[in-house]
Amino acid sequence: MSRCTAPSDDRHSRGSGVAGRSAVVAAVVVVLAGVGTSAEATPSEPVVSGASVNAGRDVIVGITHDVAFPVTVTGADDSGLSFVDVDLKGPHGGFYTTDAFCETPTACTTGFTVNAHPAPGSDDPVDLANANAGTWKVDALVDTHDGESVFAPGVATFGLKRAARLTVNAAPEPVAKGASITVTGKLVRANWDTYRYAGYTGQAVKLQFRPEGSDTYTTVATVTTNSTGNLHAKVKAVKDGYWRWNFTGTTTTGPAKATGDYVDVR
Repeated sequence: MSRCTAPSDDRHSRGSGVAGRSAVVAAVVVVLAGVGTSAEATPSEPVVSGASVNAGRDVIVGITHDVAFPVTVTGADDSGLSFVDVDLKGPHGGFYTTDAFCETPTACTTGFTVNAHPAPGSDDPVDLANANAGTWKVDALVDTHDGESVFAPGVATFGLKRAARLTVNAAPEPVAKGASITVTGKLVRANWDTYRYAGYTGQAVKLQFRPEGSDTYTTVATVTTNSTGNLHAKVKAVKDGYWRWNFTGTTTTGPAKATGDYVDVR
């Protein structure tokens, strides 16, 4: 009898152990499932991921015409982005603001118009001053469809610059091969204080040449503008082609290229 009782108790003991472990595993699965369900149900916070100004290009402004450009703010939210308020802030108190409804759940585009000299009585923006030229930053306040808001200061930067112009003249034309050519020109930029273009002094400008039949300009020399923005260089006439000045711009002033002046070398 004792030999039968012992195996029976042993089997019962093993069975109870398995059942206990199963109950613990089941409890753990239930708890983990509950945690996962809770996380999925919690909505995420809205975010602003970036902004693009004028498709990544500098905003170049002259002295009279309106310059319009877009600002696109991107982000994400479970309910989707609904509205954006954008402020542009520049040096020495430069400031513009506008807003717009978002065209997609992740992108909001609004437009700005700037002018150095708005017409009197018009709805154009306030005047720009020379001191406002330089690097500007973008602040964005975005609303979501479920009533949340997120503020993103300094989400992007861009250059708001004064327009520049360049002239060129290469002479004499025609010229004997091996003789000297004098190339002159002038670099001017928009003065937002006086609403005129004025010589840009002390600037490095490249003198470039493109042979007839080629599409590529090569830099021949670099010349610095004088006190009135004038340029002057002497080169040898080697072959027919086009001469131009090329200014790459500064942190406050946009680039400029003169239209090539053709010289016939005989």
